[in-house]
Amino acid sequence: MRIDIEKCVGCGRCVSYCPVGAIQLFQDKHNPKKKRSRIDEDECVECGVCLRAQVCKPQAIYLPELNWPRVVRRAFSDPMVEHKETGVPGRGTEEMKTNEVTGRFRKGSWGMAVEVGRPGVGGRLKDLETIAMALAEKGIVFEPRNPVTFLFEDVKTGRLKPELKNEKVLSAIIEFEVKPDQLKGVFQSLKDVSGKVETVFSVDLISFPEEREKGPALEVAKQLGFPIYPNGKVNMGLGRVLNK
Repeated sequence: MRIDIEKCVGCGRCVSYCPVGAIQLFQDKHNPKKKRSRIDEDECVECGVCLRAQVCKPQAIYLPELNWPRVVRRAFSDPMVEHKETGVPGRGTEEMKTNEVTGRFRKGSWGMAVEVGRPGVGGRLKDLETIAMALAEKGIVFEPRNPVTFLFEDVKTGRLKPELKNEKVLSAIIEFEVKPDQLKGVFQSLKDVSGKVETVFSVDLISFPEEREKGPALEVAKQLGFPIYPNGKVNMGLGRVLNK
């Protein structure tokens, strides 16, 4: 996103609408009595919130043409934009958390997701790469229908295309399936890598509702010190059931 300095009147109404704090007011060097808004393009994730909010009366905020690799920021941060690889907008995946419809994993295994970044924080893709490479060392296979997978230079190692590493997004989700013999190693790897990244991430554990399916995975998570939050998403299976 950009701000046309000639149109900006320095009202500052746009500042609070940026979810990553990339908009600031500054003194106009040509007129010290006036202020203008500007966008820190390195911090901007191209989510478009400031533009969609329509708070700029002189319409100084605009979206310039975005080229590769910067266009990746918008694809993962603007919920109105579809990923060309998947046809799904926003973070761009029919998540494992809706497994009763997507049928991505079967009983006897668990779906897992690592959600990197959050509104108010965001995250650099280099941090996503750090997490992905740690997971790849444990033998997991990345979900092929997730748009993150298309960003890898080497999908087997989780290494990103080099030009993407410093791009910043609002959030992105790594998804994969975990077998029983991988579970403890994956949790331990995520715990170890948490101190090596400069953003936040949350871990999703997706299971079937039967105790024999969810119980073992929750116990491993608790043993390794992962807090279990009660605000999980419970799907009722009212969609097109694929897991019979």
